[in-house]
Amino acid sequence: MLIKTKTQNMEQPSAFPVKTREMHNHHFDSTIWNEFPFRDDDIIIATYAKSGTTWMQQIVSQLIFNGIEGLEVAEMSPWLDLRIPPREVKMPPLEAQTHRRFIKTHLPLDALVFSPKAKYIFIGRDGRDVIWSMYNHHYNANQHWYDALNLTPGLVGPPIGKASDSVVEYFQEWLDKDGYPFWSFWQYLNSWWPARNLPNVHFVHFQNLKDDPAGEIKKIAAFLDIPVQGETFDAILEHCSFNYMKKNAVKAVPLGGAFWDGGAETFINKGVNGRWKDVLSAEESAKYEAIAAEKLDPACEKWIRTGQM
Repeated sequence: MLIKTKTQNMEQPSAFPVKTREMHNHHFDSTIWNEFPFRDDDIIIATYAKSGTTWMQQIVSQLIFNGIEGLEVAEMSPWLDLRIPPREVKMPPLEAQTHRRFIKTHLPLDALVFSPKAKYIFIGRDGRDVIWSMYNHHYNANQHWYDALNLTPGLVGPPIGKASDSVVEYFQEWLDKDGYPFWSFWQYLNSWWPARNLPNVHFVHFQNLKDDPAGEIKKIAAFLDIPVQGETFDAILEHCSFNYMKKNAVKAVPLGGAFWDGGAETFINKGVNGRWKDVLSAEESAKYEAIAAEKLDPACEKWIRTGQM
């Protein structure tokens, strides 16, 4: 599914990650980063899909704009390596932005050009929770979604097909085929984990954000050098709550939710973890855990499962 080719190493200090490959599939075109004109204060939000990306975009937008309402977050914060729309459509509005930019990526770090001066926020989530959220995203996608991904010129690799009628079958196929029909979860985590202690990288776990949103958002603000306090912080917390985002989903979701049956509120679905616990058998869950233990550094496996660093 993924096409890998070696790319020229970018000139960066040896302590910082260097891009070593390109990734292309029905979603990705990693080459857009190769000539990307970074600004020193850019913020890059990096996640495996359905790990809290939209939530983090909302948090960052609220921090940058001091808790105001009505922000068109989806338009302000593009998914740069998504191959649609093409770069000639995507780049001019981004280059015209005068506020501090916050940009979304789902690329593994070894397929991403890394700027030593930009700030990177990485969000992690247990893979079982990821897939329960991914299934809702894929199963409820409408024909516009499939046409955009599969019929837009430039597709590399096979098209993406319909999701199974069973979330368990969907999970099992994702696990057995190393991320199918999207991309490898294990490769993604292994690429980012070694960067966790870099001064311009901040790791956030989805569960920790659920358990202590105020504490985690304060850490994010400090990392981004954005002072917040008092009524402004209260407004930020309110506007980053699940209920607020669900109610105002059209502004946070790509194209206002036009690619999903049920619209933007389908995209922002449950916002909870653990739904797999009542569905997967003990054997199925243990299989996931055994593969995670085999594929990941023990500290990474513990963190992605529990949020404990």
